[in-house]
Amino acid sequence: MLQIELSVGREWQDGSDWQKRSEKAIAAALSVSPYGELTKGKFALEVSVKLSNNDEVQQLNADYRDKDKPTNVLSFPLVPHDLLGSLSNSDDGEVLLGDIILAHDVCNAEAAEKAISMPDHVSHLLTHGTLHLLGYDHETEADALVMEALEVNALDQLGIANPYAEPHI
Repeated sequence: MLQIELSVGREWQDGSDWQKRSEKAIAAALSVSPYGELTKGKFALEVSVKLSNNDEVQQLNADYRDKDKPTNVLSFPLVPHDLLGSLSNSDDGEVLLGDIILAHDVCNAEAAEKAISMPDHVSHLLTHGTLHLLGYDHETEADALVMEALEVNALDQLGIANPYAEPHI
């Protein structure tokens, strides 16, 4: 069972159902990965999502990535990706997969720049962040192509257009 613990900052309180959107996006990301079966285990698979502000994300980015600027999304895995395939149970009935945090103003500016809705952009970033929790990365072109293909498949399940497609002119 997938469990999402959501914390919503003041900037994000716009009437959107961020809980439902988080659940769907994270479930979609898991389903396109080799770890989709984890949601059917005898334990709760938990992901913590925090919808925050630029200042907090900038501080975390500086502290953990030595990049003193805000970014759209950060992921903090709590299970080493090489152990994900062997998860079958948990002493306390839950496995904490990791934390995802998004910066409101960065996300909002990117959505406007791309001419897409903020909720759809957030769904994309949540799938992206979830894939990071599962050990995927985009440091090399080959890795980026794999990760992007998984994102596109997950977003397709959600009815969201491919964010990497060339714009039609």
